[in-house]
Amino acid sequence: MELRITTLAERPELEGALWGMKDLWPEFMMYDPVGWANMGQIVTAFPEYVLVATDSDGKVVARAFSVPFQLQAKGRGELPGTGWDQVLLWAFSDLRHGRTPDTVSAIEVTVDTSALGNGVSHVMLAAMRDNARRLGFAEVVAPVRPNGKHKEAASAMHEYAFRTREDGLPVDPWLRVHVRAGGTVEKVAPASMTIGAAVEQWRQWTGLPFDTDGPVELDGALVPVHCEASRGYAVYVEPNVWVRHRL
Repeated sequence: MELRITTLAERPELEGALWGMKDLWPEFMMYDPVGWANMGQIVTAFPEYVLVATDSDGKVVARAFSVPFQLQAKGRGELPGTGWDQVLLWAFSDLRHGRTPDTVSAIEVTVDTSALGNGVSHVMLAAMRDNARRLGFAEVVAPVRPNGKHKEAASAMHEYAFRTREDGLPVDPWLRVHVRAGGTVEKVAPASMTIGAAVEQWRQWTGLPFDTDGPVELDGALVPVHCEASRGYAVYVEPNVWVRHRL
């Protein structure tokens, strides 16, 4: 598939089409409060770190978001257990306080449903690495959402993340793409994203009753949602897997 990949800074006119892509994200994933508050600001705060891919007809078929942050700032130094949420908060805090970033974190790679099955995600990950290198960074980290984990939500992420095939590559397809690109699976971020809401809201998002206390498995969820129906709320705490890419 022929692609043209540039930063949003180079083609700001594509911002509308970038958000208009058709994707397969479960609806409940759109309501992480950290993402809700910050994702939309990436395009204006960090356009050099937003990649957009168009096909031969000029249609936007993929996007890749990353953010710069200072991993070695006081009180940090380690990749956080609160993964995806935390690097977003760090990136915008560092921007406000004028801290010089030393690391780039991947935030999202999304492919339009019309372009799935063409290896576009592999190309976008490689382009993200190249873009970080071009911007002077020596490392990209990624709080990876393993795309096969939802098929076995009850399994522990700490076991699944390090499960390998006979060839030594990860069993999970998206982790495998990262490793083939040069990444190293480092550790699990057990609370990478947290989504809490009243059971009425979960019912709207999923069409499920959410009327019993205990775990609820959802399509697209990596672990079960913890439902406290008797108290009127449910919480999803998603684990991700930290992958480190040396450039």
